[in-house]
Amino acid sequence: MALMFTGHTLFLALMMFDVFTFEESVSNYSDWVTFIENVDQYKNQQLEGFSAEQKLKRTVLHPSLYFDAQDVQALRQKARTSHLHLFRAIRSAVMVMLSNPLYYLPPPKHVDFAAKWNEIYGNNLPPLAFYCLLCPEDKAAFDFALEYMDRMAGYKNWLVENAPGDEVPLGHSLTGFATAFDFLYNSLENERRQKYLEKIWSVSEEMYEYSKVRSWGKQLLHNHQATNMLALLIGALVAGVDKGSQANIWKHTVVDMMEKTMFLLNHIVDGSLDEGVAYGSYTAKSVTQYVFLAQRHFGINNLENNWLKMHFWFYYATLLPGFQRTVGVADSNYNWFYGPESQLVFLDKFIMKNGAGNWLAQQIRKHRPKDGPMVPSTAQRWSTLHTEFIWYAAEITPHPPPDYGTAKMHVFPNWGVVTYGAGLPNSQTNTFVSFKSGKLGGRAVYDIVHFQPYRWIDGWRSFNPGHEHPDQNSFTFAPNGQVFVSEALYGPKLSHLNNVLVFAPSPTSQCNQPWEGQLGECAQWLKWIGDEVGDSTGEIITASQAGDMMFVSGEAVSAYTSAMKLKSVYRILLLLNSQTLLVVDHIEKEEDSPVNSVSAFFHNLDIDFKYIPYKFKNKYNGAMMDVWDAHYKMFWFDHHGSSPVARIQEAEQAAEFKKRWTQFVNVTFPMKSTLTRIVYLFYGPYVNVSNCRLMDNAKSGFQISLSVNNTENTISVVTEYQNLKARFDYLGFGGFAKVVHENKVTKFGLGTESVKKEMKNKRVVFPFGFKVNIIAGLILGVSLVILAFQWRFYISFGKMLRWILILVVTLWLTELVDVWSMCTQPICAKWSSDMTRLERDKGNKARQLEGNPIVLPDVIITSLPTSGAEILKQLFFNTSDFLYIRIPTPYLEIPETEFEIDPFVDPCEWKVSDVQKGNFRLIQGWLQSLVRDTKLHLQNIHLYEASRSKIAQHPALSKDKKKRSKKRESLSEQRSRARGSQEKDAEYIRELRRHLVYYPNARPVLSLSSGSWTLKLPFFQGILGPSMRALYVVRDPRAWIYSMLYKNKPSLYSLKNIPQHLAAMFQGENGKEKCSLNEGYASEFESLRKEISNSNSNAISVLSYLWLANTAAAMRINRDLLPTNYQLVKFEDIVSFPQKTAETIFAFLGIPLPPASLNQILFATSTSLFYLPYEGEISPSSIHAWKQNMPHEEIRQIEDICCSLMDHLGYPKFIE
Repeated sequence: MALMFTGHTLFLALMMFDVFTFEESVSNYSDWVTFIENVDQYKNQQLEGFSAEQKLKRTVLHPSLYFDAQDVQALRQKARTSHLHLFRAIRSAVMVMLSNPLYYLPPPKHVDFAAKWNEIYGNNLPPLAFYCLLCPEDKAAFDFALEYMDRMAGYKNWLVENAPGDEVPLGHSLTGFATAFDFLYNSLENERRQKYLEKIWSVSEEMYEYSKVRSWGKQLLHNHQATNMLALLIGALVAGVDKGSQANIWKHTVVDMMEKTMFLLNHIVDGSLDEGVAYGSYTAKSVTQYVFLAQRHFGINNLENNWLKMHFWFYYATLLPGFQRTVGVADSNYNWFYGPESQLVFLDKFIMKNGAGNWLAQQIRKHRPKDGPMVPSTAQRWSTLHTEFIWYAAEITPHPPPDYGTAKMHVFPNWGVVTYGAGLPNSQTNTFVSFKSGKLGGRAVYDIVHFQPYRWIDGWRSFNPGHEHPDQNSFTFAPNGQVFVSEALYGPKLSHLNNVLVFAPSPTSQCNQPWEGQLGECAQWLKWIGDEVGDSTGEIITASQAGDMMFVSGEAVSAYTSAMKLKSVYRILLLLNSQTLLVVDHIEKEEDSPVNSVSAFFHNLDIDFKYIPYKFKNKYNGAMMDVWDAHYKMFWFDHHGSSPVARIQEAEQAAEFKKRWTQFVNVTFPMKSTLTRIVYLFYGPYVNVSNCRLMDNAKSGFQISLSVNNTENTISVVTEYQNLKARFDYLGFGGFAKVVHENKVTKFGLGTESVKKEMKNKRVVFPFGFKVNIIAGLILGVSLVILAFQWRFYISFGKMLRWILILVVTLWLTELVDVWSMCTQPICAKWSSDMTRLERDKGNKARQLEGNPIVLPDVIITSLPTSGAEILKQLFFNTSDFLYIRIPTPYLEIPETEFEIDPFVDPCEWKVSDVQKGNFRLIQGWLQSLVRDTKLHLQNIHLYEASRSKIAQHPALSKDKKKRSKKRESLSEQRSRARGSQEKDAEYIRELRRHLVYYPNARPVLSLSSGSWTLKLPFFQGILGPSMRALYVVRDPRAWIYSMLYKNKPSLYSLKNIPQHLAAMFQGENGKEKCSLNEGYASEFESLRKEISNSNSNAISVLSYLWLANTAAAMRINRDLLPTNYQLVKFEDIVSFPQKTAETIFAFLGIPLPPASLNQILFATSTSLFYLPYEGEISPSSIHAWKQNMPHEEIRQIEDICCSLMDHLGYPKFIE
């Protein structure tokens, strides 16, 4: 929206955007929702409350920031009742301050105040002043507060001398001082009021001038920006009560920047912040205060922002067992810098309202450590107590989130972080694992920078990911809640301080030569502007939980310089049980890569528990950590069986304003070939690991046998993760890993199944066992018989030896044949020198194990037009597994046959028998060509010639549209428009071709826009066979009809000539019926035909009967399809439960849901930033707009016609 200052000529353009309303996008591989700025439309809207004239004059000017003077008595009452626990925390903080004034009071001299980082003084002042407001009888506290503020008001400035370019301490001081002034105003005499007000005014003016020139004035989603902008806003709100005109300009500046912040935050679908939990709490503290103040003072409502709705999980799903420590991704301390209790109670009161925020705040406060490194800093621990008290809703009963008490995996698809076992009590069985592999700045920011949808974003200069680390593919492991492998937390940006790989020798090494890690390292802050760094990415390939097991993997090759010529840096994590974590690094390099060594690092900050050398079974080198006689162990080996000795080191690093020690295990492996695989096993004290070995080391994947607690686990993992066919061939399904154990097979992403015991492969290289003993006994027995014969018949010794030799050779050959027939190991394949056949045999065994033939999915999407099926594109585009194809388009039109496919709907059903009879041969051949050899089909499209023919047809196809046009186009304009359309259509085909160049095994996803195909899925089944995976999308008839009649002007009902289509639907050329009752006519359409011929019918009744006929016919026809080939999907489920519905769809396809696809569908359904053609923005509320905007009599009419089928589909009747 555009916001205007009353009485001023300054306008604030808070951009609102519309998606291009093309019916479809032009890209599959790099598709992006494109926005355009639309400022003028909102230019006349005004920002409420920017001047005193817009509000009634108050008799009492302060307090006004968070509450009014008449609210003070209620706050004092709450302090004695419902908020007593928070009041005690505030009182305790004030008592600590009073007990040590030398430490907590600002120093008398300004030089001492400016000599160090001084945010403590601004942070501690609001809770002190708030206590004085709640307890006016405490004169000692009030006098302390006056002395506090007098000293700060007397300083010439609030800057830190050794940080001349950093105004963050100034922001903290301004926020604290102005807030305290607002709280204490009525207790101050006039002289102090004026003195303090002048100081707030001068510092606010200083902060405003800094905002014009400092980076924080233009760098979004950064803790400095949020902190300083909030300070300026609070200064303007407090000082502007008396001096409104200049303060309005400050408010304008803040709202401009912060509304852009809120707009960008809405793109972040998982509620995260790229700076990590610690700095994220810093930013969120200011964001929540801004949201509250903007609504209170300006009427700006951001409470529907999706980031706020998801932000709770940023705190809950990052907590290690025990509620004290968090994931240390990016610059972090052990937990939070600010809050997070204040942020959590804010979320509960204004956003969630379910008790989860109050509950988590309660748990965090209850378990706060009293000493040690996890104790909050004295500069920050009390700074949000006043807002926590103000926002706490005692009427909301604390309640844990669903599934609390069970270890769950949580995926942050934007942040690129996966956690397991978060938010649980500290116990022996509660284990925590985290994995990080994400894009610089987070997925949303990275894509905004690279796709440039907004003109006011200046690339990476509009952001500052300097607090991020070179940490793609890093992980942590805390079995039993005891941290075994941790992050190195706040410190210099060095790869070896994170649990990632570094390589040598590198031609571009900038520090630690000849070693080089990930892009952007070697400085105090991540160098995000350098060469290639702006394109640095990691990607979580898959993340799946199966009971107590979890599998996650990530690719980080784009996080390394291209000069090292690496092809893949793929890391796999498998949590086998609460004690055992398997990690495998799969590294591929080019033939001419300069690197020949790779080094891995594993950190632990708990310096009291030292890493010491350890050797597993006298075979593999490793390390061990002794925690009160409980041994936490790790060991490693590569695919050659090599297990080098590690270096165990300690290092001191700069952290915040202190030093921090870390210890790490460093193991280096040679990279002798283009492919290197390294296995690491980490396990706790409550399991017995007896064996771990690499069984298969094929090009497409590997197998590991791991024996834990006397149970053998066979782990199969595909490393050609972008090749769907390779995954199916190696594993027997479209996932990335499986584990066979105890007659069960766990397919990650799909579930666990039982397998027959006799099918289990014992995986023994030479299965002699008992047989060898029996054969040896037979040889011995026969030899004794021969000796007896010699004594009895005096046989010569030479002849006896010949008989024995013949017997031994015969028995040996017999055993050889037996081994040959039973052996399944690589050594057997070497005997036949046929590794190719081994791979094929393993694929066959996988097929036998699954019990079903392996078929790659061919996806068909069909629905009635405007049912929202287009939203499924967000699940399938820009992925290596699928190629999303819209049909029809100018170059991908269905061939003309004896039957004309209506672009809207028809009543004719096609059956499998039509395929057998050879009906519609052209369509059969066209479909087989498009699906079976998509690449060749697309290559055979002649873009230039086809474009010319299409242009020639455009005038005939768009006559109606031209008649409606009031403005006559010139010939040159028509040609220009035709060329633009031609180029757009051709570019779409080129994008499809490019996608197949990158991903040649991508499976086609045919999105059929015509509703005619809903009755023809058996026909598709007959052509495609068992590979067909049909998704039929249905929509609530009330929402569908509302979209057809009311969403657009003119309505789609008239724009698409629906009456004419329906009239022609029952009649073909020369008056002959299109399909008769006994030749494929769907009888459900009879009611529609009668309604059309009824003179009393209207658009509501006709569309109701159309929805009923088409949906009922489709459900009847398609119920004969197997569940493996057909799935009905409700549009409302996609929008309201996107993750659950997407997981169900991908399970139907036999493939785990990729986190990238999850992010795309969450963005489309949750942010109100995604638009469908003719539908507008999509959100859980917008899809039910018919409830508020549709006449009730029309709703009842639709329900009367469609009620039976609505009940069957789970659409309840509307109740006013």
